[in-house]
Amino acid sequence: MDLITQGYGSSSSDSEDTAAQKPAKIAKTSSLQVNGAPDVSLEDPNFARHIYTNPTDTTLAVNISYDSMLQPIQGPVNPFAPNEVKVRKNVWTGHVEENMFSEHDFRTQQQSYAAFGYARDPSILTVAESGQSGSGKKGTGFVGNVDKAQEMDGATIWDKVPKHLRNNQTQRKRQTRGDPSVFEGDNAYRGPWATYEGEGIGEISGPTEEEREKHDKSVEAAELEKEKRGKATPAKPVAAGSETTIFHGKDEHDYMGRTYMHVPLDLDVNLHGEPGSKECFVPKKLLHTWTGHTKGVSAIRFIPKSAHLLLSGSMDSKVKLWDVYHDRRVLRTFLGHSKAVRDVTFNNDGTRFLSASYDRNMKLWDTETGQCVSTFSTKKIPYVVKFNPDEDKQHVFLAGCSDHKIYQFDTRSGEVIQEYDQHLGPVNSITFVDDNRRFVTTSDDKSLRAWEYDIPVVIKYIAEPDMHSMPAVALSPNQKWLACQSLDNQIFVYGAKDRFRQNRKKLFSGHMVAGYACQPSFSPDGRYLSSGDSEGNLWVWDWKTCKVHKKFKAHNEVVIDCAWHPHETSLVATASWDSTIKLWV
Repeated sequence: MDLITQGYGSSSSDSEDTAAQKPAKIAKTSSLQVNGAPDVSLEDPNFARHIYTNPTDTTLAVNISYDSMLQPIQGPVNPFAPNEVKVRKNVWTGHVEENMFSEHDFRTQQQSYAAFGYARDPSILTVAESGQSGSGKKGTGFVGNVDKAQEMDGATIWDKVPKHLRNNQTQRKRQTRGDPSVFEGDNAYRGPWATYEGEGIGEISGPTEEEREKHDKSVEAAELEKEKRGKATPAKPVAAGSETTIFHGKDEHDYMGRTYMHVPLDLDVNLHGEPGSKECFVPKKLLHTWTGHTKGVSAIRFIPKSAHLLLSGSMDSKVKLWDVYHDRRVLRTFLGHSKAVRDVTFNNDGTRFLSASYDRNMKLWDTETGQCVSTFSTKKIPYVVKFNPDEDKQHVFLAGCSDHKIYQFDTRSGEVIQEYDQHLGPVNSITFVDDNRRFVTTSDDKSLRAWEYDIPVVIKYIAEPDMHSMPAVALSPNQKWLACQSLDNQIFVYGAKDRFRQNRKKLFSGHMVAGYACQPSFSPDGRYLSSGDSEGNLWVWDWKTCKVHKKFKAHNEVVIDCAWHPHETSLVATASWDSTIKLWV
């Protein structure tokens, strides 16, 4: 303790004795080194009691404490850790280091290797790339043909390629420009349009005359062979007066002498009531399926007023009449067309109907007896036929044909009494409006035209640049609106009165009908609008809100037509290209 006190002098300057003795004391104890602060270790003393483990170990031979297991990893950062940026990777033959190689440099070397057979070795760096100062040539290695390697000091290899290697030896030779005074021949003037040899641009291509003659002979031989086998016999046109009919029931008349035209009275539905007097609902289940046609069904129509019979035209060239109630079987088949039937339509009382076919004929049939009354033809394909709804004009019907015209026929004389010629494409639909004083037609020319009946002058023409063809049109029960099926997968609504303006608040969409003339249909009370689509679904929209009320799978193929029963609350018939007709309730 004395040594310690002696080693430290007083800081007071008041006492002179103490100041005089101070140098002597320091001199006596100058050989001693005294540290008044204790030594302190910078390490945690708890680390001495820890058992250090390798972070990659999966098993431990001894039990260690929780703190030892969770102690932080000490030491330098592992450059080969999987979570770190890999700048070096050990392989069997040494190690691989990642290097910066620009996209431009890579493309340049790739093109040089493809063109000349060698490229620069990217592992040999320039002076600037290696981080050294000064200027000088760089040693550039090459990959590929070693004998073609060169020492280059530029950044781009194209400028340093030897001249004898720049021209590709496999490059095709170009034709000469020719003589400007020569127009035809071998030395004709080609100018800058000269092609390379062997391309054959401008030369006559295709088979030679000998090859064509040989091909024509083989085709004729194949056709003769098919005719012998009877595989390519075309359908013969049915001559007028040779039409037939088949009745499929037991007796054409019942015990009271009535035929199937008699409206049944033993039902719980008033078939003589006013259409639309009952509130309609969306159908929920399948009631019946008619399977009599062998090909797709193109059109269906309920018989007017009572709707106890259903008429269908099919692509198998047949027209069939079905019973909607009782047995629900086919009653009669009408045979008279040689090709697919496109459209069918009843007159007002249902005693007669028209059928239009791709055999260019339109036939008038008696519904009860099945007899063909008369045949009409314009030598063109009729796409739509429609009777005049007026009671005093039941002998007149209109036919829209493929020659862009609408013909007005008189069934009594069989002659055309009027032609409406304004469309620029085949006519697809005819709809009478305004108390049958006018009618509206649509065509493949993407337009809608309104006509005065018996006057071949267009009173309204609607065609917009964004319009599509509208091949099917339905008239609302209140005679005020026209629902037009557009091929852009929408149903547009137009007014059926004087101005024929589009109601832009009414637009029905969601279904897929592009390429198909799917016929829309209104419910008798006007609450719903329905349409089939190309995927076999039946869509039902609410007329007021324009929202989809229901969509369900009805057929396996295109639902081309649908019709609501005028007296039932939820009875809907659908026709499809899968050759079936279904009844939904």
